[in-house]
Amino acid sequence: MPAPTPDAQHVRLRPEIAALPAYRQGRPAPADGFKLSSNENPSEPLPSVVAAIAAAGAEVNRYPDATALALRERLAERWGVTTDEVIVGAGSVALLAQFILAAAAAGDEVVYSWRSFEAYPGLVTVAGATSVQVPNRADHGHDLAAIVAAITERTRVVIVCSPNNPTGPIVTAAEFEAFMAAVPSDRLVLLDEAYAEFVRDEASVDGATLVRRYPNLVVLRTFSKAYGLAGLRVGYAIGPVRILDAARSTAIPLGVTGTASAAALASLEPDAEAELLARVDAIVERRERVRSALLAQGWDVPAAQGNFVWLPAGEATADVAERLFDAGIVARAFPPEGLRISVGEEAAVETLLAILNDVVK
Repeated sequence: MPAPTPDAQHVRLRPEIAALPAYRQGRPAPADGFKLSSNENPSEPLPSVVAAIAAAGAEVNRYPDATALALRERLAERWGVTTDEVIVGAGSVALLAQFILAAAAAGDEVVYSWRSFEAYPGLVTVAGATSVQVPNRADHGHDLAAIVAAITERTRVVIVCSPNNPTGPIVTAAEFEAFMAAVPSDRLVLLDEAYAEFVRDEASVDGATLVRRYPNLVVLRTFSKAYGLAGLRVGYAIGPVRILDAARSTAIPLGVTGTASAAALASLEPDAEAELLARVDAIVERRERVRSALLAQGWDVPAAQGNFVWLPAGEATADVAERLFDAGIVARAFPPEGLRISVGEEAAVETLLAILNDVVK
């Protein structure tokens, strides 16, 4: 007679992890519909990038370079730093996890604006630390003065997201300078610039101008959005060697694949990058057109500097999301606050605006 099946309910797990909801990816789009829920670049990869991926694929029986040295060398040259001041990870979100693990543990606090990137709370919980969420301003941007006021002796990490995902506004360079002057120099500041290439506001903070200026600052970027490599998971960070070495110690070994590194390197080739950034320009133009139309319809759309727009639909959020889904458009709903709608294919614009015009009326 077979032994009784063990009951997994009796396995001891960390209660805060057992209660933590898993990261929720946008649901698939209906047939012939549009997935505007994940801030993906709608354009297909460049042929030169596909060729680099295929060439790297011929070596998948070998482990990749654990440090992604060739990619770090290229990025170091671009940013004017040493290779040791660059770290590459499986997307910027993986690097965020590494830095939080390196700096914060049980009893420590991580301060960030809210609503902001939905992965932040989970990353903090996994590290064993406590989230301190500071409400956004009325314009849906960061309230940096309130963030500074929320810093205590228990604070170990402060995250700034510019432009803010999912709401869209930037942090200005002047605001960030005043903020850094007020933050204690022994607290780690993570400047999350996943959407930096889409920013057109000249007043915006730019991590490229801040390298080595602050000994407690790390700047994060990604190849997922502007460079269209979301499916390969590769991002990077620039910062002081001591902080980056601590993050390297928390990383899962070999997390960045050889194909991801090869694709990123190919994307940084001058001709390829020029074409990719021209695609970004097209998305920015589409974003501005969509936002202007939504404002004209009566929606209160915050300043949008990423590849998405935010609709503060409040209690109607879930209903608006369903109306869009029925029309073949998947948006990311955050009930009861609002919806984030990615700027995707041009073919989606007419349907999107028509549905939202009906809803707002």
